[in-house]
Amino acid sequence: MFLALRELRFAKVRFGLMGAVVGLIAVLMVMLSGLSVGLVRDGVSGLQNLPVTSFAFERGVQHDSAFSRSVVDVSAVDAWRGRPGVAEAAPYGNTLVNTKSDRGVDIDLALFGVAPDSFLSPGVGEGSRLGSADGVVVSSTALDAGLRIGDTITVARLGTRLRVVGATPRQNTFGHVDVAYVPLRTWQLIKAGAAPGDPVPAHAAQEITAVAVRAKPGASVDLAAGDAAARTESLALEDSYGASPGYSAETSTLQLIQVFLYAISALVVGAFFAVWAIQRKHEVAVLRAMGASRGWLLRDALTQAFLLLVAAVAIGAGIGVGLGSLITGGGMPFALSAPSVTAAAAGLVLLGLAGAGAAVARIASIDPATALGGNR
Repeated sequence: MFLALRELRFAKVRFGLMGAVVGLIAVLMVMLSGLSVGLVRDGVSGLQNLPVTSFAFERGVQHDSAFSRSVVDVSAVDAWRGRPGVAEAAPYGNTLVNTKSDRGVDIDLALFGVAPDSFLSPGVGEGSRLGSADGVVVSSTALDAGLRIGDTITVARLGTRLRVVGATPRQNTFGHVDVAYVPLRTWQLIKAGAAPGDPVPAHAAQEITAVAVRAKPGASVDLAAGDAAARTESLALEDSYGASPGYSAETSTLQLIQVFLYAISALVVGAFFAVWAIQRKHEVAVLRAMGASRGWLLRDALTQAFLLLVAAVAIGAGIGVGLGSLITGGGMPFALSAPSVTAAAAGLVLLGLAGAGAAVARIASIDPATALGGNR
């Protein structure tokens, strides 16, 4: 410990440059973490905020596009309501539409069709809840995009007019599009392509995207048995995120970038301490000749690496959080999460320490005779 602190004190420039590199990697990790959390929130926050534990889709539906392809008969809702462990089951509809408000705001919306008296009906932060057939509750982020309570929006190509009656208290988005909750019957007409005044297809009132299921607190629902009874195919809520447009590709790309960054940080720190170990070979040999054990030398070197990594990562993460705070709330999908930032910082320290440990392990093999010129 004494040697580690002494070297840190007298080689400030050398360790400062190394700390700067690690700090910059920490900044990048925090920014990537914020972007990853922001993209997830922008892609599936509308699903995350639904009080459901699983969705029952059409049997055999393609899982990565279940929300756009699944068509379930509404009778499946009754089959799910009677299942053991199920607290509530309700019809759920999902479709994407292009709309334009009466004040000229063009906005794409993910229409969630829900029964106004069901557990899926959203709470509001302002305005009123779902009720009338033409009423719509939009995500709070839709207000940021230009919509206002009381606006009338028109669905493109159909001409269906909807009135904005309320807004949710927080962000609700699906596939990077703002969510708008509409009564299930209205959603079925839009999904069937029925314009106002057009004859309504008979099948329209029987079709939904999925059955939203909520389990009783602490209960476990046998999804396979429920699917067999209702002729559906269930996905747990988190598994259903993969059916959101672009979700799987975005998250796996960012995770791959983070893995590369972790590997690069371990290599950078390991290379630095490898060079450092070679340069101090003679000094370490002297300590070995004076009786210092190999374990003491390794602990001293790893303590030095740990102090450098913790200080550099803490400063870099702090800078990253500051920069992220400036970005949060803008047009970029970015959100800081304390657990994600902490995990990224801890991972950077641990992998950097692993790289340093691999590099300084050679200290243990230094022959004390080197101090007396025995290697010449």
